[in-house]
Amino acid sequence: MAVGIFDSGLGGLTVLDAVSRRLPDIPFVYLGDNAHAPYGVRDHDDIFRLTCAATERLWAEGCDLVILACNTASAAALKRMQETWVPSDKRVLGVFVPLIEALTERQWGDNSPPREVAVKHVALFATPATVASRAFQRELAFRAIGVDVEAQPCGGVVDAIEQGDEILAEALVRSHVEALKRRMPAPEAAILGCTHYPLMEKVFQEALGQGVKVYSQANLVAESLADYLNRRPEFLGSGRESKFLTTGDPKAVSNKATQFLRRKIEFQSA
Repeated sequence: MAVGIFDSGLGGLTVLDAVSRRLPDIPFVYLGDNAHAPYGVRDHDDIFRLTCAATERLWAEGCDLVILACNTASAAALKRMQETWVPSDKRVLGVFVPLIEALTERQWGDNSPPREVAVKHVALFATPATVASRAFQRELAFRAIGVDVEAQPCGGVVDAIEQGDEILAEALVRSHVEALKRRMPAPEAAILGCTHYPLMEKVFQEALGQGVKVYSQANLVAESLADYLNRRPEFLGSGRESKFLTTGDPKAVSNKATQFLRRKIEFQSA
């Protein structure tokens, strides 16, 4: 009954951690495409091809349901995958929709027409590819009207986090927040649109100010997944074992992941 979790690198481990705590009886297979990370600077066709290959690898592990715990893949590839590629007996879900459902105060899976919501000014922090896709704005428009979104492409942050350079990552976050606030001085809410960014959530909050509600994905995705599996239990796959797979060097990735989550993690070669 395994579920697959995919990310281009290590950021998806924040989602894995949250879903494992929320659903402790379900085995999760995590696949990091570390050999091709970061995705945020790749073109959409490249991201689509790599994400499809990774999804097929997780299907082979008995994961009929795969979560793209990578905002770039969710933004640049998911819609095309769902419309043209995913067979009827499999499901691939992204990490944007749970975030937008929370922002617009909807029940999980509520697909009713768009309506007015309390929040009118939203800051979005994401990778350059996610910002360029405008996927967040598109999904938000399905659910809410009258919301102004100002997006900031956060170049360099993912690389700094993956390299363990917290000082550089913090400096970059503060610089990106300052750049956004020059265009939107008083956002009411901020979306951390990359699964690496929860590790910098305190820095984002400090730079934005305490009056701004910061939405981070991991726990929201965990709650949404629990609800989805309650409604669609047939998509629990045949896999029985939790494991960590990488397209990169397993030893190097294991060391980085252990540092990243501050607990021992051992990756195998995908």
